[in-house]
Amino acid sequence: MISYEYPLNERIRTLLRLEDLFVKIAHFSSGTAPQDHHVALQTIFETLEVASRADLKVDLVQELERQRQILMSFRNNPDISEEALAGALYEIEQASTGLLAMAGKIGQYLRENEWLMSIRSRAAIPGGVCQFDLPAYHYWLNRDPEVRRRDLDTWIHPMAPIRDGIEIVLRLLRASGRAESQLARSGAFQLTMAGRTAQMVRVRLERTDAVVPEISANKYALNVRFMLPETVARPRLAERDVAFELTFCSL
Repeated sequence: MISYEYPLNERIRTLLRLEDLFVKIAHFSSGTAPQDHHVALQTIFETLEVASRADLKVDLVQELERQRQILMSFRNNPDISEEALAGALYEIEQASTGLLAMAGKIGQYLRENEWLMSIRSRAAIPGGVCQFDLPAYHYWLNRDPEVRRRDLDTWIHPMAPIRDGIEIVLRLLRASGRAESQLARSGAFQLTMAGRTAQMVRVRLERTDAVVPEISANKYALNVRFMLPETVARPRLAERDVAFELTFCSL
């Protein structure tokens, strides 16, 4: 099945963006081609931009502590595996320790690297990182892949506590909901929120079902319109019944 996640507040939206960026960094850093490492570095710059929210680190620490307190309340519960609970608590405590050890503004060490910032400023210009624009960067891209990979790891590793904290929070968020089977009549679905306190909505569809959900929500209602996928024309409503799974997730 294909999952489509829709955040219902700005905090979760930021965490999902950063999760996506960290996944891309890991993927392209593991490659060996200069183009792989160019994309990895560009994605590090994007991560720096998104993570520049002043309260991101504080938000993560507070949420991890809240989840730790919730898990602590399950101790001595015969229905809960003590080993699994201890593992989850240890993971949260390690992530919190790493976040608290981070000094200063997120990614400040990158902003202080003049060479990286010169690449970042040129990268904002379409086609602005050609070899004649940045010969020193062209040299770096032609170095041994292992050398480039070590540099990329040096630049991304200090942000690992942010990545680990986000991974834990989103894992707990995704596991919090219960999927319900729904049917969109003539391609459209509406549900009154009726006091639901969700932070994210997940829609799951069979891969063979060629429709794409357009999701919108506020505190009063959730609307899902299933559109026919198009690569040229404007997407059109799929005027047929669509079966899907709907999950409300909340920490």
